[in-house]
Amino acid sequence: KPFGRDSDSFRALNEELSEHLSEDDTYRIDHYLGKELIENLTVLRFANLVFEPLWSRQYIRNVQVIFSEDFGTEGRGGYFDAYGIIRDVIQNHLLQILALFAMEPPVSLAAEDIRNEKVKVLRSMQPVSLEDVVVGQYRGRAASSDRQALPGYLDAPTVPPGSLCPTFAAVAVFINNPRWDGVPFLLKAGKALAARSAEIRVQFRHVPGNLYRDKLGGGGAGRPGGSLGGSPADRAANELVIRIQPDEAIYLKVANKVPGLGLRLDTSRLDLTYKARYADASLPDAYERLLLDVINGDKRLFIRADELEAAWALFTPLL
Repeated sequence: KPFGRDSDSFRALNEELSEHLSEDDTYRIDHYLGKELIENLTVLRFANLVFEPLWSRQYIRNVQVIFSEDFGTEGRGGYFDAYGIIRDVIQNHLLQILALFAMEPPVSLAAEDIRNEKVKVLRSMQPVSLEDVVVGQYRGRAASSDRQALPGYLDAPTVPPGSLCPTFAAVAVFINNPRWDGVPFLLKAGKALAARSAEIRVQFRHVPGNLYRDKLGGGGAGRPGGSLGGSPADRAANELVIRIQPDEAIYLKVANKVPGLGLRLDTSRLDLTYKARYADASLPDAYERLLLDVINGDKRLFIRADELEAAWALFTPLL
């Protein structure tokens, strides 16, 4: 990961590999697919009646898949500069999460049935347009009371002087099928940001003609964390958050009456935090899960050649 640098290098690498191994003997690892909350993504959708009817353009305004790290290249600047954040994170980790999120219900839980649906999502997407991308590169920061000093990307000794390699990218992608037509999927990833986190944020449309639109109050512990817009309709909109790491959790933001005699609404969470709910459980490492799947011959969480072909076709023109 990344498997190749673009469409041409992927094909060359894949053809060379296929001279020695069949597709059935090949397990291409993307370790994000082995994370507990990604494993739970299809369970959340297909084992709960409440979510699947809402999983469409009629109810969802946008979906954000966010990956942020609070550190820089950590001595890997030479490697990173040859790839950049889009090849390093977005074309693989985040795009795979999107495919699992957006796919149609598979015929069964068999590996090929799941991978068939993921490929359909990728083939339904339009190639990424330059106008739908923002890129950036982190600079150094001084030490403060709560954060250590961080040298800028260009200060790393292994990074070529004057490099324009992006360390941050926000990409809007669109799926041209009946379920998702017109819904922006926002893939955001970067290094040296404010916090380390990975999450999926599903932002639903506002309630049409909301009777309580003037009753959303201020203050309160349950207020949204700035992810929704500033208008009352935005603040009142529901949001489903799947936090992949750290502190794995799934929570749904809902409007709720503030206790008391008056009528004032606030935003509260219906919260499943894994540490609280499964205090005695041990979450396996992603590679631990995937290597066990290799031993067992289970290919559900591995990437097929035609998936990568479709993924590179989306990003190669942009790159």
